[in-house]
Amino acid sequence: RVCGAMSQGQVGYMIAQCMTAALHDRQLDKQVATVVTQVLVDEDDPAFEHPTKPVGPVYRHDDALRRIKEGYRMTQQKGGWRIVVPSPDPRSILESPVIKQLIEAGHIVVAVGGGGIPVVESGGGLRGVEAVIDKDLAAEELASEIEADGLLILTDVEAVYVNYGEDDQRMLGEVTLDEIEQLYHDGQFPPGSMGPKVLAAIRFLQNGGKTAIIASIDNAWEALQGNAGTRIVR
Repeated sequence: RVCGAMSQGQVGYMIAQCMTAALHDRQLDKQVATVVTQVLVDEDDPAFEHPTKPVGPVYRHDDALRRIKEGYRMTQQKGGWRIVVPSPDPRSILESPVIKQLIEAGHIVVAVGGGGIPVVESGGGLRGVEAVIDKDLAAEELASEIEADGLLILTDVEAVYVNYGEDDQRMLGEVTLDEIEQLYHDGQFPPGSMGPKVLAAIRFLQNGGKTAIIASIDNAWEALQGNAGTRIVR
């Protein structure tokens, strides 16, 4: 919980500093604001019974056994063991009204870093929980709540592929919501990699968004111009 808030502040600060410097170099009079963001999740979300998100360092077998005795859930991966925590679905971005006001005032906002700080309703207030919210799904929730026209998801591959890694893999250029939904339900996109990004794009259009783009970070500008990545439209 506190680690999530700390990392949001640290990374948000660095992003804001870089963006402010870039704006200054281009003589653009824009302010950059970093908003530490809380994300409401459901305490009854099934994810709390099935933690899947690895966090923290890699442990040796003996150290992992001690952690398990302390109550942590662990998973074995290549190179050792890691603690896993739940990844509940985001229900609401609590700071979205403030974020929307800042954007409407002409400011650039850095928000919902790392998926946001997960909180649940408790006794008329809020309580932080140990979980990691998927960053793509959290970004979609924020984009929908502030009524954004577009959602740009940047990753380390050029675009969305069908049959990725196979001899007949095919890159998707522009596809409709219906087409990408069918491919998603056919199991084309693994849950640990492209799956959440495609699901975020689907939800964004279902919630009223106009365009969702998934592209390489190196091709961000070209993707916005329609010349790179995968563009999903209605």
